[in-house]
Amino acid sequence: MEKGFFQQVYDIVIQIPRGRVSSYGLIAAYLGSKGSARMVGWALNSSRNIPKNIPAHRVVNRNGLLTGKKHFGGTDIMADLLRSEGVEIENNSIKNFRSYLWDPSDELK
Repeated sequence: MEKGFFQQVYDIVIQIPRGRVSSYGLIAAYLGSKGSARMVGWALNSSRNIPKNIPAHRVVNRNGLLTGKKHFGGTDIMADLLRSEGVEIENNSIKNFRSYLWDPSDELK
């Protein structure tokens, strides 16, 4: 049975290591749906309704902005989770974004 798009997103996101981040667009591109970054966001927003812990806080926009922060129940929770993993955050953005970036196309060969 083929996995649905949301489940495919979850399968990738759980592989993002602590202290690293990916982007909605990189995940969509890895899944062969380059223009579906927004759907990746919808999947992650829905992940709180499933029993498995999906580290959705590790997915940000293509510029390193914490655009999904509103889905964590508070304005600082996403940043706090990333900081607890050693990621530097300033003004709702990841400092030195490229140094933390995890691209599934490179990492999951």
